[in-house]
Amino acid sequence: MAEGGEEESEVFEITDFTTASEWERFVARIEEVINEWKLANLAPGPPLRKLDQMPVTNSISREYHSVPVFVQTQQKWRRMYVGVCEGGGLRTNYDMVHLKRIPQQYNHLAGLLDVFKSKIACPLPALPPVTVSVRFTYILSDWTQSAWTQEPPDFDIPYGGNVGGAEFGKLPFGALEDPVSELHLSTTWPCLSEEMIVDNSVYSDLDPIQAPQWSVRVRMTDNPQCLLGDYLSEFVKICHSLESTDQLLGGLMLDDDEKDPSRDVSAALQRLTEPSPLPLPTISDVVSNMKTRTKFRRKEAPIGGELLNMILQFLFPDAALEGATPTEKPSKEQGGEKQDTAEYKETYRQYKSSPEGSLMYQLAMCMCVVNTNHGGLRAVAHLWQEFVLEMRYRWENNYSIPGLPEGSPDMSACLLLQKLQMLNCCIQRKTAREARMKEAAKQQASAAAAVPEKPVRGSSSDGWEVEDSDEEFFECETELEMETDENIASNSDADSAQNNTSPKGKVASNSEPSNNRTNMHKSESAMSFKDTVVFQPEGRLKQCGDLCLLDSSEPLYIPITQEPGPMTEDMLEQHAEVLAKLGTSAEGAHLRARMQSACLLSDMEAFKAANPGCKLEDFVRWYSPRDWIEEALTDETGQRVLKGELSPRMRIPGNMWCEVWESARPVPARKQKRLFDDTKEAEKVLHFLAALRPAQVALHLMPMLIHAAILRVEEEGETTPPALATMLAQIQSRASKVLRAPNMDAQKCEDLMELVRQVTLVETVIARARSLRAKFNTEKAGSEDGVRELERFVSSLLEQPEVTVIGAGRGPAGTVIHKLFATAQKAAHSYDDSDHSPSEHSAELDSCPDFPKPAGREYILRTTVPRPCPVSRPCPQRMFCTLIKEDFRLAGAFTSDTTFM
Repeated sequence: MAEGGEEESEVFEITDFTTASEWERFVARIEEVINEWKLANLAPGPPLRKLDQMPVTNSISREYHSVPVFVQTQQKWRRMYVGVCEGGGLRTNYDMVHLKRIPQQYNHLAGLLDVFKSKIACPLPALPPVTVSVRFTYILSDWTQSAWTQEPPDFDIPYGGNVGGAEFGKLPFGALEDPVSELHLSTTWPCLSEEMIVDNSVYSDLDPIQAPQWSVRVRMTDNPQCLLGDYLSEFVKICHSLESTDQLLGGLMLDDDEKDPSRDVSAALQRLTEPSPLPLPTISDVVSNMKTRTKFRRKEAPIGGELLNMILQFLFPDAALEGATPTEKPSKEQGGEKQDTAEYKETYRQYKSSPEGSLMYQLAMCMCVVNTNHGGLRAVAHLWQEFVLEMRYRWENNYSIPGLPEGSPDMSACLLLQKLQMLNCCIQRKTAREARMKEAAKQQASAAAAVPEKPVRGSSSDGWEVEDSDEEFFECETELEMETDENIASNSDADSAQNNTSPKGKVASNSEPSNNRTNMHKSESAMSFKDTVVFQPEGRLKQCGDLCLLDSSEPLYIPITQEPGPMTEDMLEQHAEVLAKLGTSAEGAHLRARMQSACLLSDMEAFKAANPGCKLEDFVRWYSPRDWIEEALTDETGQRVLKGELSPRMRIPGNMWCEVWESARPVPARKQKRLFDDTKEAEKVLHFLAALRPAQVALHLMPMLIHAAILRVEEEGETTPPALATMLAQIQSRASKVLRAPNMDAQKCEDLMELVRQVTLVETVIARARSLRAKFNTEKAGSEDGVRELERFVSSLLEQPEVTVIGAGRGPAGTVIHKLFATAQKAAHSYDDSDHSPSEHSAELDSCPDFPKPAGREYILRTTVPRPCPVSRPCPQRMFCTLIKEDFRLAGAFTSDTTFM
């Protein structure tokens, strides 16, 4: 039993050695595809099985009805297919023939008709006429007779050796090659009977001029080289560089001045502290001795001297004008009056750029041209170094920077423009301060001449007079305060007397030292006095309406105050970071409030100086009227009077305004510490500019370049097709997002490069439109209707793959196309017949056909005959023929009746 159980436990496995053949897998895959496409709309039937003959045909005819199936045969490059479609009692066989060369007997319609009729094998004694459709294609690639739309280079100027580089103030535009490569004209005869036409090896009735239908296709040049796109692309590439200016130019500069100690800025402090009988020099005096022009070894400068002077004169036209003052206002082209319109401001603010025609706008275009045509990154570094030196020269010599919007830095503009605006503000305030000092010195000299000479209180050992050490030095912030002090004499007799006797410069007069020391001691001990009536009023601007002081009948005067210092966006960010680091504690909040109240303290001190005997309520009535609440009340006599009090927020214990008011001293604005140190801020700006690497400069200038490119595209594309407006809108939207992004990393460079590609695409479209307009000569059409028709035709060629020519060869566009082909034919024959005599040459030109031989011929032959026997149903027969130079292809669809065979 045990042995029997072991035998029963044995497993018998049946191994199937049959595998699916490639043919079976092919049939199964066809079934899957047809089911996936849901072509049958029937319940799935049995799987396709391999049959002896035509398995695919039988399966389709039984289960899926009229579904054509094609199978590729022979080599792939031949693109040959055979197929079959069966259903409804009809079967259509698809056959193809492909040859590399055209047989001579089939190089015309007559031979193709013979092939078609023999393939049909009509059982009828007389074959019905065959209907023929014909299409000939002619190619025009010779545009030598058409004018080139791109302006040629101007070799008469130093920088005009390149196409499109005619001037620094305008970016180049256009394609360096013809963006239109070929024009394909297709002439079509849609329906002809074989009995109506003759087309054989001897003669042909198919004249393209007589064709009822014309259509045109344009073949464009792939990626034509465009000037604007190339210039922008080259400029974006240098944004990836990590080299500094010293690394790029250090080996080219001369070191002749290293031995001159006056050139060494590092010894500035030593020069300031060294004993000298002359007046002490300032930091600016020491730095001003630096070289103002970079010196290079001969013939090694990235930018030549003549070209560099031309660029600097273009950027700073005030330096080139004879008799022009250094502070001359910029012209319209340099960012003047054109900046006033709201639409104009919105344009550059959208891209965080600078106004069109401004200094930064022009500098960006100069940098772009210099980078492409005059030395690349080294030339950019050279020009930027010269630009920084020019900025320092103008700061030290009090020359305003032209081409900048007036006023404080514009936060909606680029950072470089804000920095230059800040530097301009420093120059203006420095100029005004030095002018006041000169005026004060003149007044002191005249006052000293009017009084008897007094003995000098002290003198140095070498005989030079030394000023009294007790005298004060004051610096004034506001530019017009000294002039205003002179104009307010009529408002107060005491104020007038004070203005006539007090010093108006940084140095007090030697003739009145005691008065100055008295004012100084009073200012220093102001915290110990609550009653300020003992002070004489100073720094009054004008009377504040009909308001009077609350504790007296004295009128309330508006003081001359310091203007708050301008700030750039990076300064605001740094200030915000400092305030944020103070934390949220009570001490941090108190310190934050003290830091933010510097301007408030200055205004309170000026108000106390202008209104002796005032109090906080008086200041609030002028400075913050909303915090002064007045109510109409009735007094004891029955008269209505106004009673005012501070707002609730001003009465909060520990209010910052109260603390600042208690600590404020009666000091006029001209004797206060400057809220805005123009010397310090100017040196910060110059250091920021000098520390930038050329790649950083290029990245900062990209908003202006993109802005200029968009404006140039809009200028050049005024008459372009409507589709260009959509492309421009997309570029503007993307530019607004990319250029306003705060990041300065590699991702922004990639975004900029993608933006440049879009600008290049638009430039290419405009270049194509210009080329087509020049070729079709749309401006010289005979009538207005002709001009409109040609404009519509050219626009359609840019937007559609194939355009029908209205009127065929007799319409406006057809006439121009005919002339283009005829001109090209004559030009080709004139080159070939150069060895013939003039009479023979003229005769050959007259007999020259207007059109060349067709590059491609297409025929469609159609008829309806019963197949395969005379009693079968009439079935459609069709053959498509393509005859190209090295391609002969026949594709036939021949149908037969499967019911009556």
